[in-house]
Amino acid sequence: MATMTAAARRAEARSAYDAFLRDCPTSLLMARIGDKWVGLVVGVLRDSGGTGLRYSDLGRAIPGVSQKMLTQTLRSLERDGLVSRTVTPSVPARVDYALTPLGEGLGDLLAAVKDWADGHFGEIHAAREAYDRDRAAEEGTAVSGAA
Repeated sequence: MATMTAAARRAEARSAYDAFLRDCPTSLLMARIGDKWVGLVVGVLRDSGGTGLRYSDLGRAIPGVSQKMLTQTLRSLERDGLVSRTVTPSVPARVDYALTPLGEGLGDLLAAVKDWADGHFGEIHAAREAYDRDRAAEEGTAVSGAA
């Protein structure tokens, strides 16, 4: 069995947590956080004021989410410690979902990203139009130059 130098061990440890590597824990977490449904669920729970919401309330508040996706998203968020699930015994049983303190931190970050998007959408839209216009002009020049 070959031994590694201290420098090789440090390099290996560094690469294990390189967010640009597919299997890096940070990369996997970034993919989870970037999921469309995660952002919407966290946003709705954040806006609920910490009181928590029932499954059906979440489903109504998030247009287009299927029961399957909502269930999967809530389970993954609960597993990651971002959402808590509280079952109140009754008939039928009442289940409420709320952000944990860790989830609240993520909710604050996602709200800041949403605020940025709201504040800069006009600029992004103008940039897209300019890009599309420039590409169309380039393609028109290439087509007319080929004729």
